[in-house]
Amino acid sequence: MKLRAYTIRVQEFERIEELDDEQAALVEKAIAATKDAYAPYSGYKVGAAVRLENGAFITGNNQENAAYPSGLCAERVAIFYAGSRYPDVPASSIAIAAMRNGVFQEEPVAPCGACRQVLYEKEIQGGVPLEVILYGTYKIQVIRQVTDLLPLPFKLDRLRSG
Repeated sequence: MKLRAYTIRVQEFERIEELDDEQAALVEKAIAATKDAYAPYSGYKVGAAVRLENGAFITGNNQENAAYPSGLCAERVAIFYAGSRYPDVPASSIAIAAMRNGVFQEEPVAPCGACRQVLYEKEIQGGVPLEVILYGTYKIQVIRQVTDLLPLPFKLDRLRSG
């Protein structure tokens, strides 16, 4: 039996002002996107902002639906729209912010498993690391690439192998 250990590399910051200008701008866009989320059932609003390699920004927010699980997470809304609008442009970073009942979360909120898989595939498709920035009012976490969030992804070659 072989035992493997995986390391998740995360940088932590206490304030937006500690981020570089591009990271801070992306977090601000995620915060703004959070406020427009449609979350009448959970009261949990999430915003995401994606920066593309061509300099474009795409935002998204969670969209709930009474027919659970028909809603969609903010990360997937933003990534899928980016892929639809700019199909051949890699994404370089995504910022995520969340609030409950009008108050931003103190601790950063990480993407769900489905979103991690989507982010992983976007990273692979683009051929560049996709930085993930998780905003919380008490700390901000920066993960340099999605594979640090999802070290054992489902890979496309698994669909092709017999």
